Amino acid sequence: MTTSNKNASPSVTEREEDDPIIKLQPSRLEDYFFPTHRLKSRLEDNTKEPLVIVACGSFSPITYLHLRIFEMAKDYIIDNTHFEIIGGYYSPVSDHYTKEGLAPSHHRVRMCELAVERTSQWLMVDAWESLQAEYTQTALVMDHFNEEVNTKRGGVTIADGETRKVKIMLLAGGDLIESFKVPKLWLDEDLHHILGDYGVLIVERTGADVWGFLLSHDILYQHRKNVYVIKQLIYNDISSTKVRLFVKRGMSIKYLLPNAVIKYIQANGLYK
Repeated sequence: MTTSNKNASPSVTEREEDDPIIKLQPSRLEDYFFPTHRLKSRLEDNTKEPLVIVACGSFSPITYLHLRIFEMAKDYIIDNTHFEIIGGYYSPVSDHYTKEGLAPSHHRVRMCELAVERTSQWLMVDAWESLQAEYTQTALVMDHFNEEVNTKRGGVTIADGETRKVKIMLLAGGDLIESFKVPKLWLDEDLHHILGDYGVLIVERTGADVWGFLLSHDILYQHRKNVYVIKQLIYNDISSTKVRLFVKRGMSIKYLLPNAVIKYIQANGLYK
């Protein structure tokens, strides 16, 4: 017969049930602060270029696929590039983004916090985009991160005490990239700005021909050296749309997203 040890460290599963012991992102713009609690302040390898990865999206709700794409990106960066990751961010869209099934932004931000604060050592949630009074173009969101990381913080410190500018890159799925071809959805100048000045990490999704689209899209092809395509070695097709439908139909969503997020959805009656 075994006895439980109340002083033992909680397992990862148990820890994700707890409320994170950090300063949570505010629900009002006047209270906003840029989260830096997991942002490296010093580069570990002086031969590398510092990198911050940003994922923009609805995250209604955040799923294990949203978490996995960051880990896939990290593996790709380590094995195939000269970058060193110093931090990663989720940037949920504001309530002014007209999309079916969009929960209020403060709920989506909180679910993202619950998903990462107990399960990751390098991912954070930034509420700035979600707090804006209108829909914010992705190009402006990237400018926001560049201002916070490079202009206000001065980049990252290297071995000799000098500072180095941090590269900001957008992390996206193949479905988002294919939306580049939708007429009037993206401005050409925004695409040139995002692809040329920042760069994109594209995670292939089931059924998406990213390479074929890259060849056919003039602006993407022009900036192809700043576009990195990441192949999924284990395909994951979890979608927020399906999760919302499961909740609406009273079906189980366990193992599709973290337990803490499931409990939050249930406690707040979301997606009913």
